[in-house]
This record gives sequence, C-alpha cells and structure tokens, in this order.
Amino acid sequence: MNAPGTDRVRIAVIGAGPGGLCMGKRLLDEGIDDFVLLEKSDGVGGTWNLNRYPGCECDVQSALYSFSFEIKPDWSKPYGTQPEILAYMEHVAEKYGVLPHVRLGRSVRRAVWDEPTATWTLTLDDGATVTADVVVSAIGMFNDLAWPDIDGLDDFAGTLFHSAQWNWDHDLTGERVAVIGSAASAVQFVPEIRKQAGIVHLFQRTANWVTPKIDTPYTAGQLEAFRHDPTPILEFRREVEDSMNKGMTFTNTEKLALSVAAVNQAIDQVNDPVVREKLRPQHPFGCKRPLMSNVYYPAFNEPNLELVTEPVFRITPHSVVTDDGQERVVDTIVLATGFAATRYLSAIDVVGRNGTRIDDAWNDGATAYLGITTAGFPNLFMLYGPNTNNGSILTMIEYQVEHILGHVRRLLDEHLAWVDVRPEPMARFNDDVQRAIADIPVWNFGCNGYYRTPSGRIVTQWPFSMREFHDRTATIDPADYEVATR
Repeated sequence: MNAPGTDRVRIAVIGAGPGGLCMGKRLLDEGIDDFVLLEKSDGVGGTWNLNRYPGCECDVQSALYSFSFEIKPDWSKPYGTQPEILAYMEHVAEKYGVLPHVRLGRSVRRAVWDEPTATWTLTLDDGATVTADVVVSAIGMFNDLAWPDIDGLDDFAGTLFHSAQWNWDHDLTGERVAVIGSAASAVQFVPEIRKQAGIVHLFQRTANWVTPKIDTPYTAGQLEAFRHDPTPILEFRREVEDSMNKGMTFTNTEKLALSVAAVNQAIDQVNDPVVREKLRPQHPFGCKRPLMSNVYYPAFNEPNLELVTEPVFRITPHSVVTDDGQERVVDTIVLATGFAATRYLSAIDVVGRNGTRIDDAWNDGATAYLGITTAGFPNLFMLYGPNTNNGSILTMIEYQVEHILGHVRRLLDEHLAWVDVRPEPMARFNDDVQRAIADIPVWNFGCNGYYRTPSGRIVTQWPFSMREFHDRTATIDPADYEVATR
C-alpha cells in the first residue's frame, strides 16, 4: 500500500478493450500514470481483436460507436467493420499514450482483497502477481464462450471451432459445413462462408429479428468532404444518439411497428415459402437482441444454404444428427453459440472483504450499484458491468469512466485507503432497475436469450436511456459509500 499521506494510487485495469483504453486515456488526462492494463490476448481492442469471423461488423453506427474525444469523420460506411474498428482502437491506444501501460498476454486468474494493507493482489495465469490499490475490471460481458451441451460433440473427427475463435488457417472451400446457432455472429458470417463452402447447413433453434440497415459505403468524395468538415458526421452522431435514447426500451409502439414491418418485408425476399416461414420470428421484436443484416435473408435463395430447424440430437465423428433421425455428413462444425454473458467479473475468481467470493455475492445474479461497484469489494470498479448493456456501449463506458475517476480523485484528495458502496443504496438502485425491467413487456415475454440468469433476473440490460445513465453517474453521494482513511 502507498504510504499514508502520499498522493499516488496504483491502478490495475483488467482488459485493454474499449473500456480499458478509455480508462487509461482519461487517467493520463488527470495526470495519473501509475497504472497498468493487463490484457490476456495478443493485442488491444478487446472483442474487436478477438472476434475476427468473416463479415464481422458493429450493429451501432460508427458515428456513435466511437469515443467523443476521438471522432473519426471518415468511416468507410455507416456501420464499421471489425478490421476498421480494430484499427480505430489501436489508433486511440497509440495516439493517447496508453500503449506503454499495456501488458499483453497477461491473463488475470484471481483477485484477492487484503484488508490490513487495503490492496488487491491479482494472480496471473503464469503465477505472477500484481498489487494494486484500485482495480478496474474492463472485461465486460463477453468473456466465457458458451459451448452447447450436445452428445458426441467431443467425438467429432473433422474441424470444429467457435465463431469467436475463428480458425483462419482452415480452408472452407468446397466443404460441407454445419453452423450450430443462428444469432449475432451467424447472421454475419453465414452469408460470407456460403460463397466459399460447398454447402452450409444452418441449425436454427429460434428465428431472430434481423433488420435491414442503411449501410451504403461512402464515396471517396464524401469521405474527403467529411475530413475537411466533419459537421455532417457530428450531426449524424447526434441524430443516432437521440434515436437510440427514444427507442432503447422498446416501448415506442410506432417505432416497433416500423421495425416489424421492415423485417417482414426483408423475409419476404426468401423464395421458398417453407423456409420463409421458418425464418419468421414468433416472439415480440426486442424480446431478444435484434440483429442487423442486408444479406442474411437473401442468402437463403442460394442453393448451397440449408436452414435446419429440427433440434440437434447428437454429433457423430462425421455428421450431425437431428431429432427426426436425419444425418448430415459434414467436414467442419462452427459453433455460433455466443457467450455466457451474465457472468461479468465472476469470470475471474474475485475474493473481497471477509473472504467473500463474488460468485457467492452474486448467487442470484450479478448486482452492482450503477453497474460499477458491488458492496463488499472495496476499490473495485467495473466497466460494462451488470445492467449497463444498451445503446452504444462506448457512450455508456465514457460515463462509467468519469464516475470511476470521481472515486479515484476522492481517494487521492481525501487520503482514503478505500471506498466501498453500502449494501442499502445498491439494493435500492437494483430494485429500481428491476422494477423498470418488469415494466418492459417485450423483455418479459419469456424468450430464451442471454439477458437472464437461471434465477430469472435480467442482469444485462439497462432499462432507461443513455442520458438517464449519464445523469445518475455524474455525481457521487458520499453517503452511499463506506470509506476508510489511510
């Protein structure tokens, strides 16, 4: 621990994705340079460095899916692709001097709070340790891959990989490919790999709402004009943010009706009437995460893409067998089954005050005050934590970073050893959030998605606007926190 009266605090940030990079940039702005970003992968960028499947791109317009302090006027098209977004994140890390603080290939396995010294000890995969006064988790929601429980999966003799760990060394040309899962990643990569594979069998459990999008690439002349005068992009950013704030909770019936009509019109492009109806969702729009693509539905008019809606029964060494007994021989299986999105920081073994493990504190689902702090875990802050998922996550992250900086300033200015949110305000906040969630009909329809924990609580979604989140996090009420002086 730092000596009493010193004005320095050691900070460990876990993750060098968008959250970690924003945190590092703002710490440097504040003149705080005693920090490290521990990144388990081989580069910065987080999910945009790890997810590299064909067709990967963002479903938020890049005018808003970018930091307010680094507006990029020349995105190649309204919705940025993975390579372009990764290059943007790498640019931010380099331009703002964050890279010297990044330690790549450093995966945090355990974090333990020590009360006498008021410090956290982080244990890395190689057994090394890092001691810090403050820990900021920037690992977000998408850490643990979700692997399906299918009989025989481990016995498959062909090539098998998860879409979030795309095997670019494997050539799909002419192959028979099974894709298990039809949500976010599959909607993007299936139309791409179909162009290369001999045949693709897409195993769909639930039809999703896949909306069309205005995504015409900008011309060279437009891009040059944007660089010279970014006013149109800035105005577009404001329009996107305003539209998102009005539609985040799916309660605008007029906007919902327009979305439903647009998707149904897109589905009508599918020629086969049987396939067309199998692609039509049976749950309300917004009950699960709406997806976006202009090429997904038309791909089903191609002869080498088959939609399979019979449940997968088992995997043999060379095939996928469905409940109706039909066997499809395949060379490669791609699992598009997403992430265990409700785990958050419990993806790491975290031990707080009195030896309390965060898994036990969250036995009913992840809970945090403002999605940032959890009672019993002093000086531990989260970016993209529980119930903060909605809108543009980069905008939400910027608000969270400012809130965390407020606590760091308080630790320094008031010579505090630690700050810990009290259980009562945390409970009041989460009761308020859960009541608001209960008032959103589409989120309570009973869809099978990543929003809910096994207990039934929705722990991922923010049920208000981004503006509301900004207002709630903009100030810190000292009465909400327990503190100890150095």
